[in-house]
Amino acid sequence: MSSQLDPIVLNFLYVILGGVLTLLFMKLGCSMFNKIVSFNISDELGKGNVAVGLMVMGLFIGVGTALGLVIGLGLS
Repeated sequence: MSSQLDPIVLNFLYVILGGVLTLLFMKLGCSMFNKIVSFNISDELGKGNVAVGLMVMGLFIGVGTALGLVIGLGLS
């Protein structure tokens, strides 16, 4: 292996780092949103509240898309 990292190894490192960052930001976003709303997200999901599930899904998709774009555009 040369003095630079092999592109395959570097891509795996980016994937691992991006995955960890995405999970951390999703956890942070969900906990911050839980403090903003007047109900407990975990309790409502346990009761089977579909509206809260869709809200959390949208939150995760938004954070994942935003973070994916930031990481993806940072590689170019």
